[in-house]
Amino acid sequence: MTFPKYLGDSKMFEYDKHYRDCQQFDKPFIKAKINPQHGNYFVQIDLMPCNYKLSKSDEERLEKMVEIENNSLQSNSEPKLQGFSITSELAWFDGVSSKSLDSFCNALYDMTQNS
Repeated sequence: MTFPKYLGDSKMFEYDKHYRDCQQFDKPFIKAKINPQHGNYFVQIDLMPCNYKLSKSDEERLEKMVEIENNSLQSNSEPKLQGFSITSELAWFDGVSSKSLDSFCNALYDMTQNS
């Protein structure tokens, strides 16, 4: 069995189980849920289950990812991200399109594994 990099549109008990698995395997907890207000995804990465903190360069990479996502959304005549927040242990992004969700979440996960 391979460890899922993120969970999308799951039930609360599935998120809970995945969070505990993240703690056990020292992995980041990444979840994505549809925001019914705009139909795009609310993505969250929680680093508390693992032994990793975002560095300043990681935060800059995340801001660059937000810029790329916003450019992609604008080119498809969709509204920009509704907001985002980045701290050393937690980051969230509201408005990630379904087209870029997989690559966005995989990039979040890979960033924590490459350091």
